[in-house]
Amino acid sequence: MQKLLNYKGVYSIVDTIILTFSFFLSVYFLRNDFSKSIIEFYSNHPFVIPLIFLVVSFIILVFQYNGLYMIDVILKRTNHFAALLKAVYFSALTIVLFSMALDFYSLTDSRLLIFMFLLISIPLFISIRVFLLRQFYIELSKAGLKKNVLIVGDGEAGKLLATKLIYENPIGLNVVGFVNDQKKIGEFIINDLRNFGHLSNLPYLIKELKIDELIVAMDEDEDYNKVFSTIDYCKTLGVKVSITSEIFDVISERIKTEKYIDIPVISVDPKYNDSFTLTLKRFFDIAFAIIGLILLSPVMITIAVLVKLSSPGPVLYKQKRIGLYGREFDFYKFRSMRPVDGEDEERKKKMIEFMKKGQTGGKDLKVVNEDRITWIGRFIRKTSLDELPQLINVIKGDMSLVGPRPCLPYEFENYTEWQKRRVNVMPGCTGVWQVWGRSQVSFDDSVVMDIYYINNMSPWLDLQLIFQTIPVMLFSRGAR
Repeated sequence: MQKLLNYKGVYSIVDTIILTFSFFLSVYFLRNDFSKSIIEFYSNHPFVIPLIFLVVSFIILVFQYNGLYMIDVILKRTNHFAALLKAVYFSALTIVLFSMALDFYSLTDSRLLIFMFLLISIPLFISIRVFLLRQFYIELSKAGLKKNVLIVGDGEAGKLLATKLIYENPIGLNVVGFVNDQKKIGEFIINDLRNFGHLSNLPYLIKELKIDELIVAMDEDEDYNKVFSTIDYCKTLGVKVSITSEIFDVISERIKTEKYIDIPVISVDPKYNDSFTLTLKRFFDIAFAIIGLILLSPVMITIAVLVKLSSPGPVLYKQKRIGLYGREFDFYKFRSMRPVDGEDEERKKKMIEFMKKGQTGGKDLKVVNEDRITWIGRFIRKTSLDELPQLINVIKGDMSLVGPRPCLPYEFENYTEWQKRRVNVMPGCTGVWQVWGRSQVSFDDSVVMDIYYINNMSPWLDLQLIFQTIPVMLFSRGAR
């Protein structure tokens, strides 16, 4: 069977065209100078064109955040329509700012721009996105243009997904069979779907069976190290990798993930270690950290004075933490607790005990001696303002703005092999756990959330997490 069209790429291109077209027409129709043609108008005001593309790019990110490139949203008209209106609503502020910029140069009547934009774009989105492209995709699927899928493992979620895809398959996936080290080659696992081989056979099977996607399906009682080793291996094989497993329930419960016929599926992007992505990430880290230090300097000076007045001791708390590939570095925070001589052995013991318990769900991740917290420390910990000096760590190259939180040396020594995957990228000031988990998840779940980030690291995900960190800090969600 031939590979089905990349629907995400098609939809993003169509969205870009519709948004650009709508903006170009809206600006032209509302121009103050009606004596010029459209070519003359944009030739005389060339700065408008890159401004339009900048606004369009941001709105595409808003579309992605609202799930408009997920197959389960695309194929359900009601969900699709609702998500589209929600995305356009959240884009309205961007359009207002854009119109104000044009009005500043006396190019258009900014009061009508948002109305004209919606008048042009909404009918185009509904007719092309919700109806035409959706039906085109379904017809291609019916015609046999599908993606060949191989399920790795035989977890219950994988069996359920395979069964549903056999009898109900509007999303263009063709399950070829399974790969399982525990089953005999040729043994039937469900209906007429059999085990084609073991993990070591995957490179050959992908080529021979023309596989477009691997779905790793393992149960919650599987050894975590085996699960993540399997995922790491699949990522090296050059095809799309997805995961359906109860181990990742913490992700699907907190983050918008794709669904294959109502079954959550977690995507894995193997490009996280791409040198260009890492270079771009480092560039933005330095730029945003410098801007942050400048803008937040009045706040940081105020906190420093209050910390000094609250109790004897230094303003900054310096501690050894574990960074990229297990290397130690000096980690900075505003001091929020009264100093003690030596290491807090009671806290250390409680933390190790907490880590060893595994997935206990619902217990606080932080082990804190409440009696030692100062009055200003309670506030800055609650709002995460004690973390601001880590911008210095970012500039030094010890940390990134976004990434797994750096652990203490004794914590790292007590990590299992699968948990040590946390240090495969540079630690961050904020991350998936801080935004979508905080103190409301178990230790194992927090590591799973960090590994999800490592497997899907991108400038867009970083930007999303940075923006969502702000309300988490303001409303003190889950902090202690």
